[in-house]
Amino acid sequence: MSRRHTMLFGLTALVYLLVVAAVICDTSLVDLDWSLHLLRPYKRWPQIEPLLNVWILAGQRGPSAIVACIWLGWRSYRLRTLRPLLVMGAALLLLNVTVGGVKIVTGRLGPHYAHYVGSPELFSGGTIFPSGHTANAVVTWGVLAYLAVRWRRSGAVLAGLTAISIGLTTVYLGTHWMSDVLAGWAAGALVLLSLPLVEPLVTAADRRIIALWRPPAPE
Repeated sequence: MSRRHTMLFGLTALVYLLVVAAVICDTSLVDLDWSLHLLRPYKRWPQIEPLLNVWILAGQRGPSAIVACIWLGWRSYRLRTLRPLLVMGAALLLLNVTVGGVKIVTGRLGPHYAHYVGSPELFSGGTIFPSGHTANAVVTWGVLAYLAVRWRRSGAVLAGLTAISIGLTTVYLGTHWMSDVLAGWAAGALVLLSLPLVEPLVTAADRRIIALWRPPAPE
């Protein structure tokens, strides 16, 4: 990675660690979580809830991954390479391991299942921190921008706006705390920033798989 890329990776990792530490240490970030939750935005502005219930699917692992993989499968066929699908597979694997691990360790409950006002609701058997919807939106749509050729910059802007809106939608619906979303944005960004490190493995896997598919040359 370039020096600039390395600095960005380090800064994002620092932000991620600070958010995790702020939640574990029950700081003012947890107070912010409760302040936003007690506003009950889904009750204050119920007219937009049906639309956001549909939009949230853009951050759900199943629907978003299926759509992305169909497109990447077509690109792999056109380009005669499995790199697009392998990059997406590697990114989703990194996402599952990193985000899933933190979810299990922290065991945080979501707003709808919270027991005590002001509590961070940690180590209670939940799987809400970081926000999987948010991190998945960052990674899935970010990978499409990463693999883009002609519209990479526009794709990056669109992917960023999608990830931001998905995260805020989960707060509106009351399914996530704001700190879950902050951690999800950072966790997803770390996966994207890690992709250059896995490119050699992707290239090697692509060559081996294609070599297995190709018929042996006639003698």
